[in-house]
Amino acid sequence: MKKIAVIPARYNSTRFPAKLVQDLNGKPVIVRTYLAVKNTQLFDDVIVATDSEQIKQLIESEGGRVFMSVRSHESGSDRIAEAVASIDTDVVVNIQGDEPFVSKENLQAMLDALEADTEKQISLASVMTPITAWEDIENPNHVKVVLDKDDNALYFSRSVIPYPREKQQKMPYFKHIGLYAFRKEALRQFTQWETGVLENIEKLEQLRYLENGKKIKMIRTQHIGIGIDTEEDLTKARLHWHKD
Repeated sequence: MKKIAVIPARYNSTRFPAKLVQDLNGKPVIVRTYLAVKNTQLFDDVIVATDSEQIKQLIESEGGRVFMSVRSHESGSDRIAEAVASIDTDVVVNIQGDEPFVSKENLQAMLDALEADTEKQISLASVMTPITAWEDIENPNHVKVVLDKDDNALYFSRSVIPYPREKQQKMPYFKHIGLYAFRKEALRQFTQWETGVLENIEKLEQLRYLENGKKIKMIRTQHIGIGIDTEEDLTKARLHWHKD
């Protein structure tokens, strides 16, 4: 099974402009992420997909491969699909450019799930982690996922799902982590589907796959890194890097 990793790396960010070129203990954030993925040695190739000449130069200075986006995109899946359109591969793994602490174990587990699915019933795999604090469960910035008995996704939502009508009843809740391993054909199909009602309401692109009958295998994990969305996250990442 041929596997490539694509790191989408937009220069502009609403909450933290130019975050990917900020210094993380001697190297820019995007370079740290690229090297972390490269060093897992899980992939036949690692590509950074960007719209920024500055990011392109930073990655190429490390000997990395860069795809320059020629179109603007509404979703990460669309951006990645453009980058891999002409590449011969079976599986494409999406790692965000602001995840320098990405877990090799999580990446391996997603790849293993697709490789074990010899009948290719699973279109993509993703990652989730248990959450127990009620403020996290209620937080719309934490996307929740509910599962069938085989840990395939039934639905993703920013709301509390499932809703605990009887408060005393214990129910596990899972937060979705934005790592994906796609079969390349699923990515191609994604770009051809209309945006669905559920995706429009929740603003969650993974719902487009479910609305079109695709199976998403969810991997349970406790390996949660530090995603850099704010300046406070960057400060935390710098401190964590010292500890390592």
